[in-house]
Amino acid sequence: MANGAREVWITGLGLLSCLGEGAEAHRQRCNEAKPAPDVKTFAPYIVHPLAPVNFDKQIPKKGDQRQMEPWQRIGTYAAGLALDDAGVKGNAEILGRMDMIVAAGGGERDFAADSAILSGLRKAEQRERYLNERLMSDIRPTLFLAQLSNLLAGNISIVHGVTGSSRTFMGEEAAGCDAVRVALARIEAGQSEITLVGGAFNGERKDVLMLYEFAGLNLKHEFRTVWDRAPAGGFAIASIGAFLVLESNDHARARGALPIARLSQVHSLRSNRSQGAATAALQRMWMQMTETSRIETGHAAIISGASGAEPATKEERAFLEQQSDLPIRATGSLIGHGIESQFAMNVALAAIAVKHGRLYPPCDPTGFERPMDATLRQAIVTSVGHWRGEGLALVEAVG
Repeated sequence: MANGAREVWITGLGLLSCLGEGAEAHRQRCNEAKPAPDVKTFAPYIVHPLAPVNFDKQIPKKGDQRQMEPWQRIGTYAAGLALDDAGVKGNAEILGRMDMIVAAGGGERDFAADSAILSGLRKAEQRERYLNERLMSDIRPTLFLAQLSNLLAGNISIVHGVTGSSRTFMGEEAAGCDAVRVALARIEAGQSEITLVGGAFNGERKDVLMLYEFAGLNLKHEFRTVWDRAPAGGFAIASIGAFLVLESNDHARARGALPIARLSQVHSLRSNRSQGAATAALQRMWMQMTETSRIETGHAAIISGASGAEPATKEERAFLEQQSDLPIRATGSLIGHGIESQFAMNVALAAIAVKHGRLYPPCDPTGFERPMDATLRQAIVTSVGHWRGEGLALVEAVG
């Protein structure tokens, strides 16, 4: 927390992933430390699919559900969970001035339409004319609009009534870091009292697996935990929805809300990713963080957002090895990698851990993650994007 800034509490968590839904389900499954990825459905690619969920519980109108793509349903559902957890669901007065910051991608493809167009294109005599006609007729305006990233925020507003200011950030993992960073900064500066922030990602898509395979980023054939994937590396893509309710401590106290944890700092950078650049970026942010916050050695740990992709994970590990007095947990071993939603999810998992004063057990056969028996009071969250963007957050116990 910067000097003179207001204290910011996390008062609500909305989590949806392969581990289930809600904070308690995630706490229990993280404590079990037993990964359960899907190695068959998209073989040879390994995916962490969404746990079974009844979307009716947070999105009661079937019409609303039908016009959303899966990633939008995931995000809208997780946002509803966060509002419920914060005790503001249905409170029109608070929701009417609640700000919202969303990290989102560009939407999903219509496989059937794409396949039909590509098949017909091979036989068309005038390919340019054929392609233009098919794009005009097969890709309906409503479908085209569904590709816009800001429709997640729009659906959250429609379904849950969050109608304060709205911002949507694009840019993969960096978007998730900046969404949380800006939300924190606005509340600290008095520009906002309460904000819903987070993101969503649908990893159960052949098109997104194809795109990341072009860059050689997918984990294939055999599942391994994050620190056991080098030198080839790779991430296990995941379906994740993660939202936080952040608010000033004065605002929370005025409505009788209790904190889950305090979000003290968030930093983000974008290095050029030359050799050692991501490590240096993390070191720089660490220095900024420790200038105003003292890390309680023995009662602090690192929640790593390492994806397993290389060389990003090697760069992050080089930084983590410099913090040898702090135990480390890579959440990607359990929940996979959810791109834009990953940072908010990891901040949430850090908040759950410090609230209960207990770090999750290791999930790492290499021994890089070591046990921690002492009470956990601080958690540092790291993020190194698979291609660009680095981030760091400090989550602390309240009281």
